[in-house]
Amino acid sequence: MTPQKGLYVPQLESDACGTGLIAHLKGQASHQLVEDALRILQAMDHRGAKGYEENTGDGAGILIQTPHDFFAAKARELGFELPPFGKYGVGVVFFPADRSLRSQCRVLLNDYIDELGFELLGYRKVPTDNELLGDTAISAEPRIEQLFLRPASDMDQRKLERRLFVLRKYASHRIYQTFPQTLDQFYIASLSYKTVVYKGQLTTTQLRPYFPDLHDDRLRSAIALVHSRFSTNTVPKWKLAQPFRYIAHNGEINTIAGNLNWWKAREPLMAGGLFTKDELEKIWPVCGLELSDSGNFDNVLEFLVLSGRSLPHALMMMIPEAWQHDDDMPEHKKAFYEYHENLMQPWDGPAGICFTDGILVGAMLDRNGLRPLRYLLTDDDLLVVASEAGVLEVPPEKVVRKGRLQPGRILIADLDEGRIVEDEEVKDIVCRNKPYGEWLKKNKLTPHDLPEGEPVTDTMDAQSLHRRQQLFGITREDLRMVIQPMAEQGKDPVGSMGADWPLPVLSQQTQHLANYFQQLFAQVTNPPIDPIRERSVMSLHMLLGSSGDILEPDELHARILRLEHPVLTNQQLSSLRHLAHPHLRAGVVDMLFPADGQEGRLEAALDHLCAAAEDFTRNGVNILILSDRRADARHAPVPSLLAVGAVHHHLVARGLRTRTSLVVEAGDVWETHHFATLIGYGANAVNPYLVYATLDKLWREGAFDRQPAA
Repeated sequence: MTPQKGLYVPQLESDACGTGLIAHLKGQASHQLVEDALRILQAMDHRGAKGYEENTGDGAGILIQTPHDFFAAKARELGFELPPFGKYGVGVVFFPADRSLRSQCRVLLNDYIDELGFELLGYRKVPTDNELLGDTAISAEPRIEQLFLRPASDMDQRKLERRLFVLRKYASHRIYQTFPQTLDQFYIASLSYKTVVYKGQLTTTQLRPYFPDLHDDRLRSAIALVHSRFSTNTVPKWKLAQPFRYIAHNGEINTIAGNLNWWKAREPLMAGGLFTKDELEKIWPVCGLELSDSGNFDNVLEFLVLSGRSLPHALMMMIPEAWQHDDDMPEHKKAFYEYHENLMQPWDGPAGICFTDGILVGAMLDRNGLRPLRYLLTDDDLLVVASEAGVLEVPPEKVVRKGRLQPGRILIADLDEGRIVEDEEVKDIVCRNKPYGEWLKKNKLTPHDLPEGEPVTDTMDAQSLHRRQQLFGITREDLRMVIQPMAEQGKDPVGSMGADWPLPVLSQQTQHLANYFQQLFAQVTNPPIDPIRERSVMSLHMLLGSSGDILEPDELHARILRLEHPVLTNQQLSSLRHLAHPHLRAGVVDMLFPADGQEGRLEAALDHLCAAAEDFTRNGVNILILSDRRADARHAPVPSLLAVGAVHHHLVARGLRTRTSLVVEAGDVWETHHFATLIGYGANAVNPYLVYATLDKLWREGAFDRQPAA
């Protein structure tokens, strides 16, 4: 993990950039295509960012197919021969500038190459010219070398690509463990038989002069991805420049903290796919906190593809289109997305992504479509996609097709087949690959399928309700400004985006724990999203149950209870408490601690809470209800945010989190931001029972023209 320095938080790194691709549909490699890609990149100079020095950029790069003839000639100049294309791998390695540290890293890397069954053919120092670079970029400049190696025993190209991936992850993990100071100095930018990356902490106009290789006519490719980086909330680094190994990304992954936590929770359960158990042990962890949101997205996408899924399948898992409220979507496509919800939480943007695996190339937008991607196809089979139109001068008479990508749509060019595969065709093939609809029909439950629980009422006398409102931190202002308007108008009260009240840590007044936390979101001037009135691209539904190995798709993943929103009525919660089902078991853990003023009571209660949650989960309980309903004069409630965070991270650390879902029954779940924060921490559903009691009292006192819905 990158250490925090001052107020800079490495985990908040994200990108907002310019991206583009160019490809020849018939797979004809040429140097002209590389030159055109560099022109596209330079046209997006305004999409990138610079530091206080005009000649220090946030990052720029290009990904191309492996130029075998070029590399074969360079290898002969260095005294070694390359095998035929597809029989060897080429890597781009950022070594530390320090000679001693670089030598130590090289020794370890060579050892791991031998350990994983490869033969080292040789290294080639990549020629570079840093004359145009600013002092800041030069101060962090690595020594860039290309690495050539072949497997000791013959293997097909797919297996070779997987073994190269294992080597890259294993070598990187071990070198970082041995020399932690190399975290930002040693980096394998790419290691593949199909593709190679040229990138760095450069501006778009510096990339071509910095790498003389890009001038050579023998450097030919039929595919090129380019990227101009505008980092947000980040410190630019050489290794964070894009493209990565599969993608170039324009936008941000706003759900990144949750995505990383859920991925970490799923890793211990993975044992299937095309990787062996030993290989998986060498790969973990797939993600890294020192990477940006785009870098971690690329790592997960690469892993899913190499473990057996097609590139479109993996992308549809990670960035699903808006399907929940689309009445025109075919049922088999809806079934695909619904089934995969239990396997992968969406990596929501705004995101515009260009991608390639060296054969397939394409682009896609997330469900909101807030990042532009324009495309055109010429009569000589050239496909151009970029963050905006006009990045490459093309005579109008040569254009046979053009347009912009729509939200949730995917555009793919298959160079093996020499054609563009339309969105409908791609998704139809992927969605019919397994009987997802049959699995869901056989296994999925909704609240209507549950037996009715015991009748529940939250009517309280005024004195009892007042005591509980005080206990859980509800103020008169909260009643007047938040709860009552929500109940009467059915709308979320909206005020200024700025918060003008004192920071809780500096306040002299007692504050609820939730006030110390805020949601992480993109710092832009977008209005708040309304999931009811913007339901075409939004969904509030939740899943209860467990999930297993995402590398082994089967009907076990369809054994879920689907909720239309994360807020449970008292009657629904009662049904869950008394649930009796072969695949779903519920258990209740009290979120309480003795209110006797003795030191350490809260900490001990949290330890007990985590231990009880772990015990329930190991014994097959997959709906875990955390409740403070029994709070009284002798037993104080543990703040639900604290309880959920503790249980969630405890189960993640034990490799158990995906085996159970969390339902929170708490009196302090009353503000909308608290709902969202709880869900972000790992709660699947909540029941704010004190709100229902408050609404009941307001109704009986005549505060409403009509009775509010539960």
